[in-house]
Amino acid sequence: MTLRLVIFDVDGTLVDSQGDILGAMSAAFASEGLNRPAREEILAIVGLSLPQAFSALAPEMGPVQRTRLVETYKEAYADLRMKGGPEASPLYPGIPALLDTLSARDDVLLGIATGKSRRGLTALLESHGLTQRFVTRQCADDNPSKPHPAMLFTAIDEAGVEAEHAVMIGDTSYDMEMARAAGIARIGVTWGYHPREALADAQQIVDDAAALGRAIETMLGEMP
Repeated sequence: MTLRLVIFDVDGTLVDSQGDILGAMSAAFASEGLNRPAREEILAIVGLSLPQAFSALAPEMGPVQRTRLVETYKEAYADLRMKGGPEASPLYPGIPALLDTLSARDDVLLGIATGKSRRGLTALLESHGLTQRFVTRQCADDNPSKPHPAMLFTAIDEAGVEAEHAVMIGDTSYDMEMARAAGIARIGVTWGYHPREALADAQQIVDDAAALGRAIETMLGEMP
């Protein structure tokens, strides 16, 4: 039996966390006496690791001030998550059933590749009871930021799966560019934070979880 690895992005793919992201961004910029960037600007950088995200949002800032923004954001996000619980970052419709279906297969392993911190990822998965679903959980603390392919190289290595037997699922251009650079199949989802036209590197683009399930089945069936 050949094992396949299905790797998911988190924010904008598995969960809708924009409320907490926008709230934490507001707190971070306010702590420096600055106005928060527009919602569209913030959602455009979701997926990047925080230092890269703040470099894109506030390129005029020096490294010390950006470091303060990162730390304030982390604390604010953790506070919002604790207050809001799993409802603050709900799973998208159909995602629980899809994860159940994939987890029931003997030939499929599940993984994560996210720009979230290890602390944030662990808390989120625990709140939704999903920690044990994923055999590899790659995050910003241990890897270069997307779209660098290091997360995916580590994920397939930890899972013991070849690149041609893996597929990456995400909602941003960073996810698709990362997967292409790693030589991994890729599916883009449109319910997240980047517009459809940003997913040009995707091999398939889907609009809901049911279509995602079908696309995964097709992709896995086409793998050698």
